[in-house]
Amino acid sequence: MKNLFLLIQSDVIDEKLKNAPDGDYQIGIWIGSLLPFVVLVGLAYWMYYTAKKKEKNN
Repeated sequence: MKNLFLLIQSDVIDEKLKNAPDGDYQIGIWIGSLLPFVVLVGLAYWMYYTAKKKEKNN
């Protein structure tokens, strides 16, 4: 199911890039598609770090 979603998402992004009016719009699409993943990775790292820190203190 996850792979299907990623395939659909990449097709939508590719189509948006083809129809982009200029380079700035393409950069915005690229950043907007990566930003949620970067935020989730940052959140996961923060949760891991705090859990490891609490485990070390006990």
